[in-house]
Amino acid sequence: VGEYGSPEEIENVIITRKNGVPVYVRDVARAELGYKKARSRVWNRDRLSLALSVRKVPGTNILDVMNGLKEAAAELNASILADRGLEIAQLYDTTDYIYRAISLVRNSLLIGGILSICVLLLFLRSGTSTLVIAVAIPISVIGTFLMMNFFGRTLNVISLAGMAFAVGMVVDNAIVVLENIYRHRQQGKSRFLAAYDGTREVWGAVLASTLTTIAVFVPVMWIEEEAGQLFRDIAIAISCAVGLSLIISMTVIPSLSAKILHVAKEEDGPRRSRKSRLFGLATLAGWVSRSVPQAVYWICGSVPRRLTAIGVLTATPILLSIFLMPKTEYLPTGNKNMIIGLMLPPPGYNLAEVAKVRQLVEPELKPLWESEPGSEEALQQPGGGIQHFFFVSFGNQMFMGAISRDPNRSRELIPLFQSVLEQVPGTISVVQQTSLFQRGLGGGRNIRVDLTGPSLERLIEIGGMVFFKVREKMPEAQARPIPSLDLGNPEVQVITHRRRAADLGISNRDLGFAVNALVDGVKVSDYKYEGREIDLTLRGEDRYAERTHEIQNIPIATPNGRLVPLGSVAEVRMTTGPVQINHIERERAISIAVSPPETMPLEEAMETIDDDILQPLRDQGVLAGAYKADLHGTADKLTQTGEALRWNFLLALAITYLLMAALFGSFLHPFVIMLSVPLAAMGGFLGLAAVNKFIAYQALDVLTMLGFVILIGIVVNNAILIVHQALNYMRQEEPLAVREAIRESVRTRIRPIFMSVSTSVLGMMPLVLFPGAGSELYRGLGGVVIGGLILSTVFTLFLVPAMFSLSMEIKHALVERIRNLAPVTQPTAK
Repeated sequence: VGEYGSPEEIENVIITRKNGVPVYVRDVARAELGYKKARSRVWNRDRLSLALSVRKVPGTNILDVMNGLKEAAAELNASILADRGLEIAQLYDTTDYIYRAISLVRNSLLIGGILSICVLLLFLRSGTSTLVIAVAIPISVIGTFLMMNFFGRTLNVISLAGMAFAVGMVVDNAIVVLENIYRHRQQGKSRFLAAYDGTREVWGAVLASTLTTIAVFVPVMWIEEEAGQLFRDIAIAISCAVGLSLIISMTVIPSLSAKILHVAKEEDGPRRSRKSRLFGLATLAGWVSRSVPQAVYWICGSVPRRLTAIGVLTATPILLSIFLMPKTEYLPTGNKNMIIGLMLPPPGYNLAEVAKVRQLVEPELKPLWESEPGSEEALQQPGGGIQHFFFVSFGNQMFMGAISRDPNRSRELIPLFQSVLEQVPGTISVVQQTSLFQRGLGGGRNIRVDLTGPSLERLIEIGGMVFFKVREKMPEAQARPIPSLDLGNPEVQVITHRRRAADLGISNRDLGFAVNALVDGVKVSDYKYEGREIDLTLRGEDRYAERTHEIQNIPIATPNGRLVPLGSVAEVRMTTGPVQINHIERERAISIAVSPPETMPLEEAMETIDDDILQPLRDQGVLAGAYKADLHGTADKLTQTGEALRWNFLLALAITYLLMAALFGSFLHPFVIMLSVPLAAMGGFLGLAAVNKFIAYQALDVLTMLGFVILIGIVVNNAILIVHQALNYMRQEEPLAVREAIRESVRTRIRPIFMSVSTSVLGMMPLVLFPGAGSELYRGLGGVVIGGLILSTVFTLFLVPAMFSLSMEIKHALVERIRNLAPVTQPTAK
């Protein structure tokens, strides 16, 4: 009940009594409603505006939130804002990128599925056979949607990309099963018996290949670093799709084959392959299916030939992989349609001075938003022109942002912003495209050089050395100090004369309160206004803060009622000081944030900073004792994630080996199969190099690194088929010799191997080739998997048989020797 209800009630408050006469607030001051001193200003193009930043609550769907915001904005614009001549204009919509990215990956998924079916039709030349296998694609994809929901994961660009990768892989098991059923059917068996025998013969190989594909994702699921969230979506999507394909290949494929599988008659062959012969495909396929088994048979006929093949096909990939391996990068920046230019003005600029910088940059950019959208003039401008432009000044910093009319050309605005900001005298500027995985100004891919030590002046001196060395050694990089490399921010210090103030009964605290109230204003209470509390501020007239040299003439009241000038009880000194002082682990700190050029991998930039900039300072003794330098920011995340991926790669290798050892009941056969992994690594690096050469720049970021983990699980599938079928021939009622069993295994398995690899490659190809939003997330991953899969398939057909043949001979030789060394027990006559 004692709250103030109006400014008049505040003016009626009695503050003291003089000779029994009350003194009211209105006698010495006035009370009025007003606004706090502006801390920031925002312009939308050339209009002063208010800015609202909206972020979704964790756990909510961004698409639903954005739809709700648009409905609310439309309702406000049509009602209360229209009456006041105001309008809410949405400057940036993050869902535009999401919709474009989802559309691209959805189209890639669809086209990849169609290409896979076309490959099947080309190989099988039978509508019923193609139909039997093709049903695995929609069943696996729809089932994966349900499994993603079961695991509580959302459908996003990453998970959809995982499904697109799996489109070509889900038919692998079906191809192996159907091709084997088809082979048994050609031997004259009934449909039912062919379906049963064909499935039973290969179910072990199919199970082993599926489990190895899924097993490599087990370590990935437990990566706790930031990138682990992205890995988890891909891992769950691919694992669910491949796991469902195993069930389909063991149930749906045999059932359909037993009902509708049609086997071409001999006389139908020429007619069915006529179109293929037009392209020479039938001739090429026949030559490959005859030549490769014979070449394998020839290699396995001599120990020197096998050793040569093994040595060349294992040493070459390892050496070339070391040579081809590029420097690593963290997460891709993405291609969001927003460019931010951050500026640090000289120290001492107030809000009004900072805002004046807008008048220097706007004339240079104004033609880009004034041009007619879609016109010839606009299309020739960077980014196709500017859709939205805003300028914000706050404290002693300022930034501006722009949305391009063509979302795929937003990066064209970066050099334009840089050239404009370079014309502003005395400022340090950084221009970046906003990152998909970072928030805040100056986020994205950056290396933060943290300098810590006891003396701020010394830190600023060292920071200046690092800052200018970065510009010298990395001229295309952008660097900015945090918070500043200058102690020249002007400030007024009021230093109390203790003895004079004590004589007048003024404490240091009271003097500080009085000066602060008269110059800047202080909060003394609360005021209820329209249902909410606002600050009740006590402040002096503006004339006390207009001229700094008159501050010493501010009248100060003493406890006995006298008025004395501030200069009589304190010294007013003009000096300089830091804008802010940062601390890292309780040590004073100055940081230099470095944003390397887009084509310089983060690892290379880290090495340049550490070797060419920091190490010389350590050698000179500048960074010694209490003064230290560490690299943090995105560089820190790259180091942590790279370490986690390295151990997870080794763990995936161990899990795959032990899993195959359990399935084959042998430690020897999995070792033979694992030799295909080095081949895949070299193919992965070649695939990444091809993407950089012919499509677009693609760094070896942590998402691309995941491709090498995926390769472990899928490249061993072909080797499993060869080894498993060779063992079948060696264990049948009339067993074949090792050499003949290997040749027959290659001959019978080369067709399903080429079919499965072709469907996998073409299923992933749209993800690599199609440009657009989101493609930068999975283009490198696709290039690594495709390159590794193609190269390992070609060389696995020769390496694995050679190693398997040699290992079996060594095994048999050791068994015979052990038998010969065993003592023979002679019967004793009684």
